[in-house]
Amino acid sequence: MRATEALSLVERGLGGAVEHAVVAHHRRRLRHRGHEATLDAPAGGWASGDPPPRPGSTVDVLVDGAAALPRLADAIAAAESHVHLAGWHFSPDFALRRGDDTSVVRNLLAETAERVPTRVLAWAGPPLPLFRPSRSVVRQMRDALTSGTRVQCALDSRERPMHCHHEKIAVIDDRTAFVGGIDLTSLAGDRLDVSSHPARATVGWHDASVMLRGPAIGDVAEHFAMRWREVTGERLAAPETPAPEEDGIEAQIVRTIPEHVYDAVPEGDFRILESYVRALRGAQHLIYLESQFLWSPELARILINKLRDPPSDRFRLVVLLPAKPNNGNDDTRGVLGELIEADGDAGRFLACTLYARHGRLADPVYVHAKIGIVDDRWLTVGSANLNDHSLFNDTEMNVVVHDAALARQTRLRLWAEHLERPVDEVAGEAADVVDSLWRPIAGEQLERRRHGAPLEHRLVRLPHVSRRTDRLRGPVNGLLVDG
Repeated sequence: MRATEALSLVERGLGGAVEHAVVAHHRRRLRHRGHEATLDAPAGGWASGDPPPRPGSTVDVLVDGAAALPRLADAIAAAESHVHLAGWHFSPDFALRRGDDTSVVRNLLAETAERVPTRVLAWAGPPLPLFRPSRSVVRQMRDALTSGTRVQCALDSRERPMHCHHEKIAVIDDRTAFVGGIDLTSLAGDRLDVSSHPARATVGWHDASVMLRGPAIGDVAEHFAMRWREVTGERLAAPETPAPEEDGIEAQIVRTIPEHVYDAVPEGDFRILESYVRALRGAQHLIYLESQFLWSPELARILINKLRDPPSDRFRLVVLLPAKPNNGNDDTRGVLGELIEADGDAGRFLACTLYARHGRLADPVYVHAKIGIVDDRWLTVGSANLNDHSLFNDTEMNVVVHDAALARQTRLRLWAEHLERPVDEVAGEAADVVDSLWRPIAGEQLERRRHGAPLEHRLVRLPHVSRRTDRLRGPVNGLLVDG
């Protein structure tokens, strides 16, 4: 056996041992909090506990910033009673609309606050300046939003060490809510991109959000009110739960809240993890995932088992990820290597990314969307990535629906965008579309990149594991950071 092969085996063994320790630690942690059943949730069904799924909710999936941000700006501008925003970070100069009717965050909120109470809840930043945004930057942001305005801005420093408040929500008049992955900031990239993703000489941005109407809004509003009360001491009026919408569907709000962060949720809430566990375990035909990261050992184990023992020969697992995440790249590549091995050249697994092209030039399109679709009957959109930061340690919020029409419609819209095809050309059997379009297009574009040829398509297959250490970095990161 060559030395490199021996080293790879040792590294894999060490990685497996560390990963086992992380999973065991997470299980003990959940058991002590009364949530051990989360990891043992059966296939299918809604997440247990409160809030339950709410019938009569309207769920409008908004793909990419150009579709979502102007809708949010319009809703804020039309507010009649209040505007409540919570997010990871806000840039006062970030424009939600461009052109003749440019609307930037500070001005929009300042104008709205002259009419109705306008509250902004932002993460306070890390206690030590180890990553962005620093606490000094966040304080400058708060001052820019509030100086000379009636905007109220509170900074939430009640996070677990090395973690953050990551959810992105908006509640307007308790009649409209937005839940998703789009931050109202230009930090690390301009979120306002169109679905055609033209080359911008900088990073492009693929993202998604959900606009809600109907009873599920009450759960989003109550969550904001809880956090605002814990941070500021101000008790907001109980939200008015909207009446069911005609032709609405069932929608469930699920969260990640670590234990010992908020007095109102002392044992935490881990129902985003439970929702994914149920959906992935129950998958029969297709798992389609978009995420900024993919290095949760709990979810990776379910996916690996699906590939090793597929429910049918037609089963496919497709993931869309950034070419280079702003962190966690090695961890994700290690998981991809395990999934590729579990597939064993059966052609059931495919991992891709996106590029915007202009002649011989290509700019990465940062995949920031957090979307899960299973069997065209289960759909989730929110702020949670598929890593243990989002599933155990950051505050997050997702919307989950069990609606075949919306799940399929959303998948076809996304696949039409990524494959650069009309919807009717991607509407066939999922396995056929993966095999006849996804795989050959993405594979050919990867080869073009490897040989320095200009891209002819935005969809590019991700390469296999690039370094041996990738198999160990993920478990070690989980041990040190995601405990």
